[in-house]
Amino acid sequence: MTTALSKLRNLLSTRLLPLVLGGASVFGFAPFYLFPLPVLALAGLFALIRDVTPREALLRGWLFGLGWFLAGVSWVYVSMHDVGGLALPVAGALTLLFAAFLALFPAAAIWLAARWRVSARARVLILLPILWTLAEWLRGWLLTGFPWQAIGYSQAPYGPLAAYAPILGVYGVSWLAALTAGALALWRPWPLALAVVVWLGGFGLARVDWTQPAGQPITVSLLQGNIAQEMKFRPEKLTDTLITYRDMIMASDSRLIVLPETAWPLFLDTIPADYLDPLREHARQLGGHLLAGVPEREGEGRYYNSVAVLDGGPVQTYRKSHLVPFGEFVPFGFRWFVDAMAIPLSDFSRGRPDQAPLAAAGQRIAANVCYEDAFGEELIRALPAATLMVNVSNDAWFGDSFAPWQHLQIAQMRALETGRWWLKDNNTGITAVLDEKGRVVASLKPFTADVLDSEAQGMTGATPYSRWGNRAFLVLAALALLGSTLLSRRR
Repeated sequence: MTTALSKLRNLLSTRLLPLVLGGASVFGFAPFYLFPLPVLALAGLFALIRDVTPREALLRGWLFGLGWFLAGVSWVYVSMHDVGGLALPVAGALTLLFAAFLALFPAAAIWLAARWRVSARARVLILLPILWTLAEWLRGWLLTGFPWQAIGYSQAPYGPLAAYAPILGVYGVSWLAALTAGALALWRPWPLALAVVVWLGGFGLARVDWTQPAGQPITVSLLQGNIAQEMKFRPEKLTDTLITYRDMIMASDSRLIVLPETAWPLFLDTIPADYLDPLREHARQLGGHLLAGVPEREGEGRYYNSVAVLDGGPVQTYRKSHLVPFGEFVPFGFRWFVDAMAIPLSDFSRGRPDQAPLAAAGQRIAANVCYEDAFGEELIRALPAATLMVNVSNDAWFGDSFAPWQHLQIAQMRALETGRWWLKDNNTGITAVLDEKGRVVASLKPFTADVLDSEAQGMTGATPYSRWGNRAFLVLAALALLGSTLLSRRR
């Protein structure tokens, strides 16, 4: 009996506990914003793998990652089953496989740290934090990248560590969060003192203004049409969609009127002139512009997920550059999957990565579309020229899940990194105006058809991160690995 209880306790502590710790971390992200929680969960994992074999560390790290991603990106099930129409067993299995694959990144980092011949203290305080964060960075670009649920995002915008984002970006914030986790796992005076200094430094940095206002604020209207994804591209819904947005536009008196991603489910050149011309004239009379998400085509078989500036003059466009696998382009061998989900416009062409900001409402606007705002180092190409950032999205694919809230938190991190106000216009929500510190100035309730009328302030100047991107973090990572190598040789 005693042996059985001992085995049960061992099973709970070595298998179930890492899984639960990883899953509980989801409450540290939006919409909950309990930013210390992911740090505490990671500290628990670091304590669990401190003195185990590399093989055991690998398994515990993978279980932690499985819980982390099953809870954090469970919304992929919603997009595949509830919206995409895949059968429940297929969607459930694919969601599990996706989380299991993503869990390999933290597992590999922890396995590598366990194999490094350094002291337990150096492993927990130096190696584990930097390798964990390098695994996040690698996940952010490998196979086109999936940077979602990096621990650094949990700190935006309320955690003191978020103040480091204008210098080191999200991965630098992740590293400091993981460093704090290492200090907590060791629970020794000097590592804890180091963590306290880092967090107090965040409070100080939060007072620094890296960018400056440019001119007076402008009035903005963000239109949230709340068109259900299953209805968005149906021909019988087209007239209602056009009327919804027409009425919203004509009722607005803002200088900048923004419509979400693919708001008009027609190619730009096929929108009837007798519909579009009065809207452009309305914007011109206001001394402003329409900024609309709309598909655009160029020649035979080439079409783009675009943002168009519409007024009385020539049309300006931004064409989405970083496309989403399966949703916007079809990876080799996966045409069957895209066809099964009946995804419309699933093979877009890529826009150039070096597109100039759009001139509208007296601002130079860096537009980006939906998932692109998850790639901070790509968006800083428009800086410091751009004075205002605008993201148009359609998170209807993810229903009433964590995804729209997590997407908002990602935009909050981008606002911190760039020192720019962000206008985030989403078909079903979350539609919001964010200031340069990532704070929500105004927002709409999700899943409502409404207009968000607010003001936005253009900004000039450049944060350190907008100048050097992830290079500063990577230099710190290289120094940490060099130090660990030297310590390993001494041992």
